[in-house]
Amino acid sequence: MCVIATAAAEAGGFVDVPAVEAASGRPVRRDWRRVGEEKRNPPPDAVIVAPLTMNSVNKWAAGIADTYALGLLTAALGLGVPVVALPFWSTALDAHPATRRSVRVLYGPGAWEPHAPGAGGEQVDGYPWGLALRAVGEVVKGRRS
Repeated sequence: MCVIATAAAEAGGFVDVPAVEAASGRPVRRDWRRVGEEKRNPPPDAVIVAPLTMNSVNKWAAGIADTYALGLLTAALGLGVPVVALPFWSTALDAHPATRRSVRVLYGPGAWEPHAPGAGGEQVDGYPWGLALRAVGEVVKGRRS
């Protein structure tokens, strides 16, 4: 397992870098490799994007790869790598026309629901990481069958 984090994910407390590095046995990556530097990650079987922000989903949908994480996502789509995305944004951002054009989100019991504006901090502890992990497990298992 390789983990790619954005600066915002780290600053926002979504990623405990030392804990993730200890669990995965690999460093958390944030930036592109330098010219001549060996590739750091093996080719992925699947990718989980979580928490996916409204800003990132709109950039991803438009093909904007201005960060390492978005560059990997853009390439993953082009390479046919399965991607499971678990959003995290408010109802106000969810209603924005750009978001509605960029993504189709399945809502309902056991699925993701946008939170009230200003309530994101209250939702962090209950963020449903298990949804993304189960979904990517099913995708990878299906591809190997």
